[in-house]
Amino acid sequence: MLKINNLHAQVEDKEILKGINLEVKAGEVHAIMGPNGAGKSTLASVIAGKEEFEVTKGDVVLDGENLEEDSPEERAHKGVFLSFQYPVEIPGVSVTNFVKTAINESRKARGEEDMPAKDMLKLIREKSDLLEIDRKFLSRSLNEGFSGGEKKRNEIFQMAMLEPKLAILDETDSGLDIDALRIVANGVNKLKSKDNAVIVITHYQRLLDYIVPDYVHVLHNGKIVKSGTKELALELEEKGYDWLKNETIES
Repeated sequence: MLKINNLHAQVEDKEILKGINLEVKAGEVHAIMGPNGAGKSTLASVIAGKEEFEVTKGDVVLDGENLEEDSPEERAHKGVFLSFQYPVEIPGVSVTNFVKTAINESRKARGEEDMPAKDMLKLIREKSDLLEIDRKFLSRSLNEGFSGGEKKRNEIFQMAMLEPKLAILDETDSGLDIDALRIVANGVNKLKSKDNAVIVITHYQRLLDYIVPDYVHVLHNGKIVKSGTKELALELEEKGYDWLKNETIES
């Protein structure tokens, strides 16, 4: 599904990604871990097409199609979803209306008509029930006055409604208490399928107690220095990141 080949990227002439190679297949969950400044959020941003990051070498390929020339909106329409560490507030726009607009914009990009209102309502009901979201929550202004847990639950709801091919969760556990973490992780687990893939970016192993990855990759100084199974996350929790500095780089 996703293939990243020798990816180098910079911002304001500072190189951050220094040769990333990564393949994510449909049905898989990959965790990206690493210390602050390793390039984790930059990698997420580059995949999503954020324009402040310049790709200087390599490419990002989704379903055999190079995304190099695609804007963030075009990538979203093709099935890339990025959750943010710090979701923005949009006063006056309800959660429901925001999601309706996003869905219909994606349909328009595919040459389809807007989703009929009754089908939209049915989908909203199904997904809110699946994620145990109170309907009153959906009428509130997007992220305005939301707690950290509510913001993250809202993003998982957006993900459920949009049904992306590739979901990138950028430190979705940041600032969450254990109950909120469990709710968010439960939502992600319910949305996993053989047709989509998830990349979870996190500092901590605790999220991976709830979202069990197929593979764990450690990013250090702009490169993936080690890859393994979920046991690697436990090793990182025990040893920290310093012991990886002299590890052989693995693709």
